[in-house]
Amino acid sequence: MKQVFSEFFGTVGVMDSIRVTLIMSVWSTLIASAFGISLGFLLERREFPGKRLVIRLNRTLMGAPPVVIGLLAYMLLRKRGPLGSLRWVFTIKGMVFAQVLIITPIVCGMVYSYAVRTAPAIRAFARLMGADRRQTGWLLLKEMKHEMYFAVASGYGRSISEVGAVFLVGGNIKNHTRTMTTAISTLKGAGDYYEGVFLGVLLMIMAFAVQTLADHFRREEQGDENL
Repeated sequence: MKQVFSEFFGTVGVMDSIRVTLIMSVWSTLIASAFGISLGFLLERREFPGKRLVIRLNRTLMGAPPVVIGLLAYMLLRKRGPLGSLRWVFTIKGMVFAQVLIITPIVCGMVYSYAVRTAPAIRAFARLMGADRRQTGWLLLKEMKHEMYFAVASGYGRSISEVGAVFLVGGNIKNHTRTMTTAISTLKGAGDYYEGVFLGVLLMIMAFAVQTLADHFRREEQGDENL
């Protein structure tokens, strides 16, 4: 049995695919969350010509096929593209770039929807209490932290499960840019269904572990607030 697992791990590069998946999903989620949360609050707070059009475009991008975004990212990053000098095609950085394009509209749209419903009342309360701009901003973040957590978790779920975009930009290179999802796709094409299921179970365990850890910290925060 030990030999079978050793051969399997070496054949499909499981450890490298796990490493690539973790690096790509964590960095893309962090970067996209920073952009998405900021843009979501900005859209809720600012009035400008064409705001409704921007909101509609963002909602369209929230449901855009990832493979289309991946193709766009590839065209931007390819040697003759506007960002070709970065040389990010077939690298983890390029995959993160594509993922950020996919996840940012999702986080932005969710934060905007939450902020539209709750931010005006929070700002009114802050003004009533004499809070300055910085204090009001911190109060907004504190009162909406659970909603933002859900937006970030949704972005992470999209990142860790992506196939098409990372396949186009990363190239599915073994031991270099092959993620767990593209490895599953490769195994399916080769008819290795059991190995693909095994990788799928590992992927679900990883997602469950991250979700459990986040829930643990959230419960600790709620417990501290109730003291």
